Amino acid sequence: MPNQRRVTRRLGLQVLLAAAVTVPLSSAISVSSASSTPSATLRAGRAAPSAPPRRAPRLDVMTYNLRYASTAEPNSWSDRRPVMRELLRRAHPQVIGTQEGLYQQLLDIEADLGPHYDWIGTGREGGSRDESTAIYYDVRRLAPVEHYTFWLSDTPEVIRSNTWHAAFPRIVTWVRFRDLADDGREFYVANTHFDQRSQYARERSASLLTQRIAEFDPALPVVVTGDFNAAAHKNAAYTTLVGSGLVDAWDAAERRSTLYATFHGFHRLKRNGDRIDWILTSPGVTTHQATIDTFSTHGQFPSDHLPVQVSLSLR
Repeated sequence: MPNQRRVTRRLGLQVLLAAAVTVPLSSAISVSSASSTPSATLRAGRAAPSAPPRRAPRLDVMTYNLRYASTAEPNSWSDRRPVMRELLRRAHPQVIGTQEGLYQQLLDIEADLGPHYDWIGTGREGGSRDESTAIYYDVRRLAPVEHYTFWLSDTPEVIRSNTWHAAFPRIVTWVRFRDLADDGREFYVANTHFDQRSQYARERSASLLTQRIAEFDPALPVVVTGDFNAAAHKNAAYTTLVGSGLVDAWDAAERRSTLYATFHGFHRLKRNGDRIDWILTSPGVTTHQATIDTFSTHGQFPSDHLPVQVSLSLR
């Protein structure tokens, strides 16, 4: 991706700052590595035994439509927040791709996750008062190298642009991370929320997302999280994304939980229902386990969606 389109957007910054070109964050981040020497002298002529390859640590990734914070009852944010806090603390993923979060709600979740998490994102209107596709990450494991937000439209770099008749402007936020537990290996996470009203917008959004992913460094793994408002295996937007080479982590998982429809609207859960919240990966990523989390407390769900979580090996 050309450098002139690498832009930093942190929620809470002024929109004009959000549109300014920045230096990639990698210039300020370094990862140290240590070398070791044999503790015993080898016999003459005998080669040192090769060490077995180090197993890459697993990465737990979640996608979660948070349901925007509201004071309306039932299911107000004040009622849902304690349940959300408990679910996230029990799951403790290293990456959470979120949808619909409002600024104060995102700050609440940051506080509830504790001091080891940070987040990156901006509102779909280009500021801090509207819904976001924020990405949370565990700072003990991951360091952001660069990040960017673009709009799902014919003019992706134009803030608030909406040219495909979507109900709202829609965005993608992506981050290139450095894995501090895997010798500084880098990978991408792209997080999005497709439109709920327009199938045309969903199909165009899928095409643009695949084009942008194709501009990433091809040597690095990619993980895509999102609420796509489209049923897996039943929608052209899904077909476009998996047809580009992305892998549906749910289908690829070595082990899976019970399947439920990921949108429940605060009603009874539906077994074997449609997955509209997905996690996709580039080929070569191994999905060990995929889970749809049905946690609730006394009938109170944290959101009108169920989160999807996967455990990955990126190599």
